[in-house]
Amino acid sequence: MNLRQVSLAAVAIALACSGASVAHAQAAAQTGARVEVHNLKPAKESDKVAAGYVAPRLAIGQPDLSGVWSNASNTRMTRPAKFKALVLNDADAEEARKNDPSNIRQATDDNQKTDDGLLDGKDLAAGRGYNSFWIDPGSNLANVKGTWRTSWIVDPPSGQVPFTEAGRKLASAGRGGYLSRGTGYDNPEERAAGERCIVGFGGTGGPPMMNVLYNNNYQIMQAKDHVVIVVEMNHDARIIPLNAKHRPAALNPYLGDSIGWWEGDTLVVETININPMGGGQVQLTPKGKVIEKFTRYSDTQVLYEFEIHDRELYSQVWKGEVGLNRVNDNVYEYACHEGNYGLHGILEGGRAADRSGRSIQEKGDRDEG
Repeated sequence: MNLRQVSLAAVAIALACSGASVAHAQAAAQTGARVEVHNLKPAKESDKVAAGYVAPRLAIGQPDLSGVWSNASNTRMTRPAKFKALVLNDADAEEARKNDPSNIRQATDDNQKTDDGLLDGKDLAAGRGYNSFWIDPGSNLANVKGTWRTSWIVDPPSGQVPFTEAGRKLASAGRGGYLSRGTGYDNPEERAAGERCIVGFGGTGGPPMMNVLYNNNYQIMQAKDHVVIVVEMNHDARIIPLNAKHRPAALNPYLGDSIGWWEGDTLVVETININPMGGGQVQLTPKGKVIEKFTRYSDTQVLYEFEIHDRELYSQVWKGEVGLNRVNDNVYEYACHEGNYGLHGILEGGRAADRSGRSIQEKGDRDEG
């Protein structure tokens, strides 16, 4: 199936989804809108829904997960060393917000300093590709089930990825080590998929679906036999058949082969055969899998849980919890610039090096997005 056929299939399923909008996603960074973090009622760790909350249901009988949601926040996969616990109280969470580097950058970048709103360009002299006007990572730690979280990982309690020696070796090679081929300058296929604007960089499409600098929005649409998750960056559509069988192992899409089913009011999704060139934050061997769970926690949040299973790379099954917060906006097209001009410039630089007889040694991460 070619890309056009895949796109048409996604549109057809989306149109069939009950109560779904067919509008595409737009980044908060593009609109200037900010995702609200609601102070939800604190819950016990075992709670999957807020106290007394009953999820609305669609006409087809399923709990309603539909709509636009965001995981934008200053929380990331692993816990920074400065935090000793998974959960912070309100005062400590506010202190973390004030001292977060991205928030400081928002307040001090040159786009905040000029009376007429015009940039003076001083930020870019330091070598940054973007100033803070173009990013929207979120302004608070994640609020998951009413508690401020310092990491998405909840198990192991350390908030760190439990690598085996093989897993640590793969991770230490860096994203550039396993997402690219050759020198990185000879042809487009040597560049990472995120950089080529095929999938979102940083694992936005997952699984698991992680937050990055911007474009952290997701639109969920439901039908009787399918769930579709439209990932804002890079406009990927995860088409998840319900109560189905996995496809042959020879098929390994960028975001993997996903099937789903309902366990009570929780949507469970199992994904295998994830293509490593998809650029997710979690590496897996061909025997690995990801389990995701979606539960409507309240009117303003979907609890998104994930489990990583891979005995070769990880010493245990490890788990995370993410809060997907309601966004009262549409999601529009994500248009990727790097795949147009940036990629051409990289390859042209390689040809210039060839003409001059200089060798090129790639350094750093090739999947900057």
